[in-house]
Amino acid sequence: MISVSNLEKVYPDEGEGTRALDNVSFAIAAGEFVSIMGPSGSGKSTLLHILSFLDRPTGGTYRFAGKSINDLSDTELARVRNQEMGFVFQSFNLLARSSVFENVALPLIYAPESAHSTRGSRPNGADSREQAVTRAVKAVGLLDKLWTEAGKLSGGQRQRVAIARALINDPNVIFADEPTGNLDSTSGAQVMDLLRELHVKGRTIVLVTHETYTAEYGQRLIELHDGRVVHDKPIARHHHKGEPLK
Repeated sequence: MISVSNLEKVYPDEGEGTRALDNVSFAIAAGEFVSIMGPSGSGKSTLLHILSFLDRPTGGTYRFAGKSINDLSDTELARVRNQEMGFVFQSFNLLARSSVFENVALPLIYAPESAHSTRGSRPNGADSREQAVTRAVKAVGLLDKLWTEAGKLSGGQRQRVAIARALINDPNVIFADEPTGNLDSTSGAQVMDLLRELHVKGRTIVLVTHETYTAEYGQRLIELHDGRVVHDKPIARHHHKGEPLK
């Protein structure tokens, strides 16, 4: 699904430039749940931006679903991003005065009419759009809030709406960027349980976090420090929340 080799990202400045990523290499198979951890300034946000097509590397190669990012135009990157990727952000990124339905439906507005999903469930037309939104909202347990304004929901509910929005185009991979950062521990655990359920159902999940208790939901841990991968190891299956990662 995802393969990066000798990935580099240098931000220009007055000197030699700031190296945010340095010779990063790894692969993520379809259906994996991978947690990416690291302290502030380790490069994890830069890496996520590249993996999700928000930025381009200055060196190395990145292949998504067999295609090199270097071979795709900005328009093609935007199309793949809309059709194949879903996103969950720390800040939710919802329209506060719009309903749950309207927020979840937003990615469909930008989806090309010819779009089709590998799972065959990407919606077409108004009727199936309503069905798709209802199905996604039901999947996150908020059907009773379908027409509630997003700004009137709790933090945990808003993050579940964001997950429903991430699911609407039936993406092959979901990128979650600090999804529990603005939540209390109970709401955070509920959101992570939902992401784990999506993984069990076959989704590829890439989680960026600085919190051990969220990283432990993954199958594998990639740890960054100063732009380099310092650990890439499986997370023990018997691990329980609250224990240190092994």
